[in-house]
Amino acid sequence: MSTKIKDYRTQFIQELSPIYDVGEAESFFYLILEEKQKLKRIDLALNLDLTFSNEEIQLWNSILDSLKEEIPIQYLLGKTSFYGLEFEVNENVLIPRPETEELVEWIISNPQIHKSTNPLRILDIGTGSGCIAISLAKNIPNAQVFAIDVSEKALVTARRNAEINEVNVTFLEKNILETDDLEQQFDIIVSNPPYVRKLEKQEIKKNVLDNEPHLALFVEDNDALIFYRKIAELAQKNGSPNGQLFFEINQYLGKEMMELLEKMSFKNIELRKDIYGNNRMMKAEF
Repeated sequence: MSTKIKDYRTQFIQELSPIYDVGEAESFFYLILEEKQKLKRIDLALNLDLTFSNEEIQLWNSILDSLKEEIPIQYLLGKTSFYGLEFEVNENVLIPRPETEELVEWIISNPQIHKSTNPLRILDIGTGSGCIAISLAKNIPNAQVFAIDVSEKALVTARRNAEINEVNVTFLEKNILETDDLEQQFDIIVSNPPYVRKLEKQEIKKNVLDNEPHLALFVEDNDALIFYRKIAELAQKNGSPNGQLFFEINQYLGKEMMELLEKMSFKNIELRKDIYGNNRMMKAEF
């Protein structure tokens, strides 16, 4: 016995509507339809008699149950898109955010990058899925890109993503807080480190809090800038002359970040808002 897809779609959206708004539930349906059935919205619109088999219904019901438990759709599909590229994601890495795409765009659109005739050495600290490092490697032809993470499992995912996107990135397993010297010079250092304070946990959505790796999210309330301070110190030691440092930051700590970098004598410090109007990105020169 089969079920018309259009009828199941109605049921799918109704069952998710207590948790997600209708538009989001509908977007989930079409994402899964394309990934699992290789069908697009237009295919269903043109043929309202398309059906699911019993086996397909079982698969869809399993995904539906997981969505009701607020497991992120990206983890259920095993992938997401970031800066026009496809990335594998799983419970070992954070799901890349649109705000981080803005950080990547800021770096890529940087005039200094395009003036350089020598290979640019770029380091991404806390790479996770590799989304920043890989996007930079894909879009900056003369870049030699390196990426660090403390998590061996995250690096397995990042290496696969580099293969998927056909770029060469050198990945290194390293605890940046225990690193005193990067042992080479870099023109650009970028990081989206853990920056959510424990006191801000209540602001984090349940699907993030219950599923994404806390190692990549949280810092202690009494030392929220621990990663930024350490990375800035390494930038002073291992940054090329006139090199640049880029950070994604906690939206509530823009003032504190400015003070930190000013105290450490960085030049041309710039704080930038994201698409939601939050203080989210910083750039400074070594």
